[in-house]
Amino acid sequence: MALTLHGTVSDNTVALDRKTATPIIINGDMVIAQRGNLTGISSGDNYVTDNFFTTPSSLGTFSISQDTDTPTGQGFRKSLKLDCTTAGSVDGASDYIAFQKRIESQDLQLLKKGTSSAEYVTIAFWVKSTVTGTATLEIEDENSRTISQTYTISSANTWEKKVLSFVGDTSGALGNDNAKGITLLWWLGAGTTFTSGTLNTSWNAQNNANRVSSSNINIASSTDNNFYVTGVQLEVGQFDSNSIPAFQFEDVSTSLARCQRYFQKSFPQGTDPQNYGSYVGGQSDAGIGAVMSSTEYKVVINFKCEMRSAPTMAFYKAQNTPTDGEWTYWDGGDNLDPTSMGSNPQSHRVTVVMGFSGGGKNTGRAGLTQGNYTAEAEL
Repeated sequence: MALTLHGTVSDNTVALDRKTATPIIINGDMVIAQRGNLTGISSGDNYVTDNFFTTPSSLGTFSISQDTDTPTGQGFRKSLKLDCTTAGSVDGASDYIAFQKRIESQDLQLLKKGTSSAEYVTIAFWVKSTVTGTATLEIEDENSRTISQTYTISSANTWEKKVLSFVGDTSGALGNDNAKGITLLWWLGAGTTFTSGTLNTSWNAQNNANRVSSSNINIASSTDNNFYVTGVQLEVGQFDSNSIPAFQFEDVSTSLARCQRYFQKSFPQGTDPQNYGSYVGGQSDAGIGAVMSSTEYKVVINFKCEMRSAPTMAFYKAQNTPTDGEWTYWDGGDNLDPTSMGSNPQSHRVTVVMGFSGGGKNTGRAGLTQGNYTAEAEL
């Protein structure tokens, strides 16, 4: 592994090119988008590009999509786009919209947070927006400690790279587990609940009034507004625009496998499962199971990789007219639709239970299960 000096000696910073190391941020180039695009979004945690989500709360309505608009000559192929479709002013104190990313605690032990050796954290990203002005990036940890910085979107409709360094936190050690360690929040609009104080530029216990700049942009102010982001990276250490290591691209298969720890589906990757009712999957075989009683059939499905935790499951029929909550059991003679669906998910597999009314099934008999699923274990 070679040591490379970025910028000039006067920067007094030497950055290590991590040619074979794993990026801390998953899918920072926005290439993986298993769920598909969204329209009419005005609330909730909304995932389009994997591992990132957008949260509007009483502030406009948005279409969120994976896009091909990217910075020229930087190697990026995809970005995430927020497009305001219904404008909203900050009428309520608690109105806001934020673009967010969460990271597991056990993947952040190298930050040495909560010790006297706590490391600086540098966040870099590319942004393009119709709205210019001041915006806020906040880091929030699992202990409700936060720190914020502003950055400036200088030119409308122009890709700009932003590099923000945050001092290490000698308090608030992170648990070494699979829970949420830190959340990165790009604030794109906020009411006075979040903007009425003095911006918190050092680590402190969370105080809502100090989280966002009072001058923060409002991406929801007009239906002409949109916001693009790509190339999100997190580096351990203090860097600037001269010394920050180059964005580290991962091959698609590696990035997809890392994303599947948090969300996976039986649908082909080219199929948008946001509107499951529009998908007719034909013979989507989930596995071989057995009749446990005259009214119950079970099949065990191994996930594509071990998930972060036991996931929330959703089941969708594979053939004919897709119907929520139904799979098909085929025993060599008849295709039978269950009257009920249940599951017992673990992090590495799920046991699917199909119930039938009327009895008459032969206990112990094997059968083929046909159906689709999604499994979600997001932070």
